[in-house]
Amino acid sequence: QVQLVETGGSSVQTGGSLRLSCAFSGGPYIRYSIGWFRQAPGKGREGVATILQSGTTYYADSVKGRFTISRDIAKATLYLQMNSLKPEDTAMYYCAAGTPKSMSQALLESYFPFWGQGTQVTVSS
Repeated sequence: QVQLVETGGSSVQTGGSLRLSCAFSGGPYIRYSIGWFRQAPGKGREGVATILQSGTTYYADSVKGRFTISRDIAKATLYLQMNSLKPEDTAMYYCAAGTPKSMSQALLESYFPFWGQGTQVTVSS
């Protein structure tokens, strides 16, 4: 069974940086696309960034130029480097594994059946 464990969430001030990690286990990592999603209080879950099996990356417009998704295949670990953080980035961040195949699917949670428990990011002004 695929398992995902996120770490790295914390409280930071506006303009600060954080790096989230997502450890993958329970299957061949390279078979899956891995994405980062977030859910702010009172809001729905939204896709933040995804790296497809091919290595192609996609980002939500709200984080382009500030967040970078990457992976270490040997370590079966996914990262989300978050720079220039804003209060509106405050949310629970989840990583998820699935098989989206295109840009139109890459940030849709319905294509990701496996989810981690989340890690909290709080950005104060």
